[in-house]
Amino acid sequence: MDENFNPDKQHTLVSAVHISGTGLHTGINVDMTLKPASAGFGFQFQRVDLPGLPIIKADCDLVTDTSRGTTLELGEAKVSTVEHILAALVGLGVDNCLIEVNGPEIPIIDGSSEPFVAIIEEVGVLEQDADKEWYNIDTNISYYDEVKRVEITALPSATYKITTLIDFNSPVLGTQHASLKSMKDFKTEIAPCRTFCFLHELQALLDNNLIKGGDINNAIVVVDKTLTTEEMNRLAKAFGKEKMEVKSEGYLNNLELRFPNEPARHKLLDIVGDLALIGYAVKGHIIANRPGHSSNVAFAKKIKQHIKKNKHTKNIPVYDPGQPPVYTLQQIENTLPHRYPFLLVDKIIELTDKKIVGIKNVTFNEFFFQGHFPGNPVMPGVLQVEALAQTGGILCINAMPEGQYDTYFIKIENCKFKQKVVPGDTMILKMELIEPIRRGICVMRGTVYVGTKLCTEGDLTAQLVKRN
Repeated sequence: MDENFNPDKQHTLVSAVHISGTGLHTGINVDMTLKPASAGFGFQFQRVDLPGLPIIKADCDLVTDTSRGTTLELGEAKVSTVEHILAALVGLGVDNCLIEVNGPEIPIIDGSSEPFVAIIEEVGVLEQDADKEWYNIDTNISYYDEVKRVEITALPSATYKITTLIDFNSPVLGTQHASLKSMKDFKTEIAPCRTFCFLHELQALLDNNLIKGGDINNAIVVVDKTLTTEEMNRLAKAFGKEKMEVKSEGYLNNLELRFPNEPARHKLLDIVGDLALIGYAVKGHIIANRPGHSSNVAFAKKIKQHIKKNKHTKNIPVYDPGQPPVYTLQQIENTLPHRYPFLLVDKIIELTDKKIVGIKNVTFNEFFFQGHFPGNPVMPGVLQVEALAQTGGILCINAMPEGQYDTYFIKIENCKFKQKVVPGDTMILKMELIEPIRRGICVMRGTVYVGTKLCTEGDLTAQLVKRN
């Protein structure tokens, strides 16, 4: 990421880029093409070798296997080992990308994200004309697996950062930890770190005719026992080598590590890739002890569920009655032609070129409560929409050249009334432009809140007409 990279904007690739290689477990040679995608597209995999060219979204709810990497599956289509390419995309700030593959597995290359980072940088990252929606984790979210002794926690943080700790009771690895304080450091500190496994796991995989694409250069093999000559010869044959060697307990073929704690850093890399399956960009501090793909995906699901449950509270305006308003009632009357009893906004507390927030204090003295309904006063939904419209009128008029304007409704769509508004409530009226104003036509998204409760929402279209 360069100094001009704006983390609050969405990004895609400048152009398509291609890479080929074998799948670690299938041994099948796969061509992969990364293509630019429109804002809001996210990450999606496409199997271009299957009938109908099926697309699988990078979504934790579509994960069907985590035994040897993370596998996404939808219908008859599946893509395995998606975590390293997803980590590279997230690590370079890419939000939207179509990943085309002509096989069932992402190429393993050298077992890290570095080759993918290289091809992304080859074409470059493009800023898009769309804001990036961050979800701020505002409470501790924890996951614990008693059997595997895995513990992962997300803590509130102003940025997205990750800490991993590993302890596999291995005299070779010992206890390791790694941290990533800023995604700007992903390329140099995390991307080069290769996947690893223990020799006993490797032998079990070979027994089951797996890791067909394995190569001594695309994984770190931790040798946690003394090998016989027969075992060494078998491994040499499996990897197509004349001979294999290891100095007592250590790494197969005396592999040199890129970092002293490369295994811990690779576990962090896997977390970056697996948590991309949440589907939302998050800000929080992830602390993971003994993580693995199954726990990463289970944790991604937990965060996704938390976000979906609490997403409606994300952009609720905060009303502090002690703060001076942006528009007083007198200024509102100077802008709008409405008057009592049909002026339904008391003050404006926020105003930008795209958004406005107004306040309406609902009291028992409102004229409409006499008939709606005696003994059970409820503010009519249509008047809530009118209050939104008046608030939106100020937003639109503020964006126009000098002069006096009237606003007229053209269309109301997708309107929903979710909670009653009753005497004593303070309505927070938020209106946001969905698209730029053209020829006096304003298209806005409106929401009414009482406290943190969403009461009313809808899409309103109005026309501005200059007064003669």
